Amino acid sequence: MPDEEGVLASINIIPFVDIVLVLLVIFMLTSAAIVKASLKVELPKAASGGATTASTLNFLLTKSNELFLNGEKLPSLDAAAQVVRREATANAKTQAVISADKGVEYGRVVEIIDTVKHNGISAFALDIERGPAPPTAPAPATAPAPATPPSP
Repeated sequence: MPDEEGVLASINIIPFVDIVLVLLVIFMLTSAAIVKASLKVELPKAASGGATTASTLNFLLTKSNELFLNGEKLPSLDAAAQVVRREATANAKTQAVISADKGVEYGRVVEIIDTVKHNGISAFALDIERGPAPPTAPAPATAPAPATPPSP
């Protein structure tokens, strides 16, 4: 009796996993672009800017002085203070990231920082975009060595 191979009844899952991983990568890339495109704000640039901090509270102050917290518009700083206080009591490790348009007055950004710190959150960061490094100062010129007279 010759060895007969039966019907192959197993599912090949490797192509399925490959497709799912590709879809996951596409979803992650497009979701980051969608979130950035939702609210337009022109961040200041700094060469020493690091990576974005993972946080719980994301403040955004637009050029027209509208304040957003995690994408929702807030009517005033008092409303922001209530949310900050509630989040800080719920989780002691809550962090805040403050993004402001570069055209916003410096005093408004300081008011948000004060609101965050006075209501229980000590860890906060200012969001910036990475820009070119500032020009470095030229090295100080060294004085030339004194000329020695030719030997006879």
